[in-house]
Amino acid sequence: MKNTFFFDTFATKKVMTSKLAIVILNWNGKSFLEKFLPSLLTHTPDWAKIIVADNASTDESLQLLRNRFQEVGIIINDKNYGFAGGYNQALAKVDAQYYCLLNSDIEVGEHWLDSIIDYMDNHLEVAICQPKLLSYHAKNQFEYAGAAGGFIDKYGYPFCRGRIFNQTEIDHLQYEDIKEIFWATGACLFVRSSVYRQLGGLDADFFAHMEEIDFCWRAKIAGYKVICYPQSIVYHVGGGTLPKQSSRKTFLNFRNNMLLLYKNLPSNRLAIVFFIRFFFDMTAAVQFLFTSGWGDFAAVFKARHAFYGMKSACKAKRKQQNPVAVGQMYQKSIVISHYLRKIKLFSQLPSDHFSR
Repeated sequence: MKNTFFFDTFATKKVMTSKLAIVILNWNGKSFLEKFLPSLLTHTPDWAKIIVADNASTDESLQLLRNRFQEVGIIINDKNYGFAGGYNQALAKVDAQYYCLLNSDIEVGEHWLDSIIDYMDNHLEVAICQPKLLSYHAKNQFEYAGAAGGFIDKYGYPFCRGRIFNQTEIDHLQYEDIKEIFWATGACLFVRSSVYRQLGGLDADFFAHMEEIDFCWRAKIAGYKVICYPQSIVYHVGGGTLPKQSSRKTFLNFRNNMLLLYKNLPSNRLAIVFFIRFFFDMTAAVQFLFTSGWGDFAAVFKARHAFYGMKSACKAKRKQQNPVAVGQMYQKSIVISHYLRKIKLFSQLPSDHFSR
């Protein structure tokens, strides 16, 4: 049994690993760690190491790791830095060729690792990969958080191969091709450590939600490719640390979407996109008022106010980023395509509607 290693958030020494570091960011996720770490340990080869980065949990997560999973490394953050900041704190201490950012509520299978890493070894232009994400509770169905790879439309609305808005598809092996995508899911994201450092990691201002889309967008602007490799499969419980019906989640999604667009859109697209998004957002707010109540309704306005409070700092990031047009963006409105034109499946979207 290997000794467990511990580092607090101020440590400067790096955790030495092998080729791949699988890093699970944990916040009060004891039940998920207890349920899913055993299969992860079983199906992880010797050339990969597993580390749990704890975001100041108040449950018994650390006791569980120390008592039952002593072969798992532990990094202890001094507070809850959110998804983005938590990973940045942890990965600064991890030395590996590749990182795998893995949610604690993921079940992996026997062959989830080898071929996806082999693919990245042989395709140096690929900086980021994701496996196919299926639902843990319905294993023939794509899972919301990433399905078979993420995309966005020209107004910043994210969707996936296998999931448009809340409608997920049954997996009939219709998306088995290795495909360049716009963004890879943060639930199970493989990335070259050199690229993670080059891009400055995830943007901690996002805290949680859409930080992986921002990261992938920045990688694409830098000239790298983002790929879905569906021969690797994982099963995701989903839902995260916030319930699906959460005004906090609504706030983060709307605020972070504006940050995402402002940071990364080319200059000639900014004004028109923000003008049209204002009307889309107001429509969404009214819909929330009649479906989920005042909390989500108010969250849309709070998100817009928060974005404008962060805009000046975001402007400096935008200038450093020097945004240019990138490929795999849907050049239509997915809102109109889905709700007005009744397109339910990703395969129904014409391929020539995506930028090259």
